[in-house]
Amino acid sequence: MSITVEKDAERHLAGLCEDCLHARRILSERGALFFLCGLSFDDRRFAKYPRLPILRCSGYSISTESAGVGEDPVG
Repeated sequence: MSITVEKDAERHLAGLCEDCLHARRILSERGALFFLCGLSFDDRRFAKYPRLPILRCSGYSISTESAGVGEDPVG
């Protein structure tokens, strides 16, 4: 249950970046969590470290891990 609570808290703080295919979590040495946008390397419209939470993004694409692709069905 705590994992669900942590995911919900991250979703509240990061918005769409939490489960975006293009976002990478960066944890600083001081323990701060940042989200690096992979689209920023090829497209200037996207910030390298966007101001969170991101509520709308034209580059958003849900990651296959978050979408449940490849998971065994519960049975």
